[in-house]
Amino acid sequence: MEPRMKFDDAAWERSDAIFDAWKTKLYEEDTMRGIGNLIKKHRGGVPKELFAPQRGAFNVTVRMEFGDGGSAIMRTPCPGVHIFPEEKTRNEVAAMRYIADNTTIPIPFVLHHGTAEESPGQLGPFIIMEYVKDAQTLSDVLNLPGLSPQDRPMLDPGIDEQKLAFIYEQIADILLQLSALRFDRIGAPLEVEPEIGNVRHRPLTWDMNELVQLANCPPSELIATHFDTATSYYSAIADMKIMHLDKQRNDAIESAEDCRRKYIGRHLFKKLASEQRLHDPEFEKGPFRLWCDDFRPGNILVDKDCRILSVIDWEFTYVAPASYTQNPPWWLLLEMPEYWFRGFEDWCKVYQPRLETFLRVLYQREQTAILRGKLEPQNTLSENMRENWENGQFWIDYAVRRSWAFDAVFWTFIDKKFFGGNGKGDQYEERLWLLNDEAQKHIEAFTFKKVEDSRTRVLEEHGESETVSLP
Repeated sequence: MEPRMKFDDAAWERSDAIFDAWKTKLYEEDTMRGIGNLIKKHRGGVPKELFAPQRGAFNVTVRMEFGDGGSAIMRTPCPGVHIFPEEKTRNEVAAMRYIADNTTIPIPFVLHHGTAEESPGQLGPFIIMEYVKDAQTLSDVLNLPGLSPQDRPMLDPGIDEQKLAFIYEQIADILLQLSALRFDRIGAPLEVEPEIGNVRHRPLTWDMNELVQLANCPPSELIATHFDTATSYYSAIADMKIMHLDKQRNDAIESAEDCRRKYIGRHLFKKLASEQRLHDPEFEKGPFRLWCDDFRPGNILVDKDCRILSVIDWEFTYVAPASYTQNPPWWLLLEMPEYWFRGFEDWCKVYQPRLETFLRVLYQREQTAILRGKLEPQNTLSENMRENWENGQFWIDYAVRRSWAFDAVFWTFIDKKFFGGNGKGDQYEERLWLLNDEAQKHIEAFTFKKVEDSRTRVLEEHGESETVSLP
């Protein structure tokens, strides 16, 4: 596993405490009865059974089964986990409506959605939607047999190649449809008729949510608007990377040396963004593409024959730079590269043959779509994906989306691409002179401040009278 910046444990504990307090209200009899009545109202039919709440990574769902054999669920963001629940729900519904109107991608039908004030016990904003019966997640199908739900996922290395190709064919068709949706701004689409699809809000990303939840970053210092150019977006993201290092009080650095490396990497990234070197200038002003941070096998439901029944969980869907869509999927091995048990180099080695299979299948689906007149030859993805993997754009955008993986990705791949580094990050001090005068001037004061913050935290935890190891 690659060395990553750690989550702020204190922020994580606070997040869990908020959810635990909310959970008590969820299980109250009046609340559960209200949920059942609300689902019945918007689904219709004779209720048969209301099942106990089930928690996922970001949401709690309650399912009601009806006498006609069908079911519907009410899905509510987990307080303490979702920092912007109303915005998240609005964006998700807008994305689902837009996808349903403009593609044939199978997604759950939204029966109703509402605000916290409309929910039983004011639990939070919610979506009531169809429940997909007799389904399993694609992650369960692809996962290494014998792993428990608590284990990190890993693609079964012995999976049948034909089975994998069949799955990839279906996903390729989904990605081709998503890539055909074009926008003139980066941000979140509206959900209100007749302006559905117009981008007027900021992009709410998975990473932004985690920066508040797990780093205690101030919500007021996140990006707050939509963007007309790729440069302005990448520059704003670079500023958030710097803010993250500054604002995360606990577990942000391991030593003064570690702090300097993280500071220099982030300011180099900002420099690259301002120089328009983090993206292809051809797509500076679009067209931009619809992107979902949480699109992965765990949110794809399939039947026993591996046929896709539905793609769920469109939260953190927004319009992003074109390269997001033009990068190959990170999830081909199921596991994120920064969590891979043998490190980045091995992840890339194992990933490469799976990528070749995926690109071969994607190319075949593109050719079929072109022959049927459903795809323009210039809109193919397979060539872009191969190019972005080979030229390192994949890792640039991965670092953009994954703040806690940023340092490992930057010094392993991005520094090597732009500055000729050795992939280990031990040449970081040589990069200091590349920064502007202001960034060079403030590094010593910044490092001193972060080390003192760490010292104070350790003393608070252990008591000033104890002998403790300090960075």
